[in-house]
Amino acid sequence: MYIDQTRYTTRPTDGRIPQELAIYDRLEELNIPYVRVDHDHADTIEICHQVEQILGSEICKNLFLCNKQQTDFYLLLMPGDKPFKTKFLSAQLGCTRLSFADGGHMADYLQTVPGSVSALELLFDTDRRVKLVIDRDLLADEFISGHPGISTSTLQLKREDLLRFVEAAGHPPVYVDLPDPREET
Repeated sequence: MYIDQTRYTTRPTDGRIPQELAIYDRLEELNIPYVRVDHDHADTIEICHQVEQILGSEICKNLFLCNKQQTDFYLLLMPGDKPFKTKFLSAQLGCTRLSFADGGHMADYLQTVPGSVSALELLFDTDRRVKLVIDRDLLADEFISGHPGISTSTLQLKREDLLRFVEAAGHPPVYVDLPDPREET
């Protein structure tokens, strides 16, 4: 498993996919600083923990969800170590029980693939098909980290800068308070 131990503060200069480059372009347009770590595909929680050690902050959980009819889509950001139960989110959003949306919708709306989704890809949802939902527990962290279009890099942004990025992309967040099922008695 390759993880570059370097913390970069500039865009990559090697060949990258167009979606990733578009995210860097938008970050630069908005004057948003970031820290970048490059690595092999981060497709396990163990790899993410190694990246977190280099960044010095946690990577949040990014879940792409939809209703049963596949007409309403949501991108949920929550603390990475917090278990997710759909019933709590569905109740707070006032919608039918949610499930994970398929990769086809993710590609259509966010131009990415499962395992690579983050709030940064909301840049590509110009039709505003995806609603951004943030668990308030995530706001306790100074930084929010996610992949820039593909899971071979992870970007760490200050919480306020990520919120500015999604607002500029036309995706004001809806905030929810998801209980931690581990704390239920």
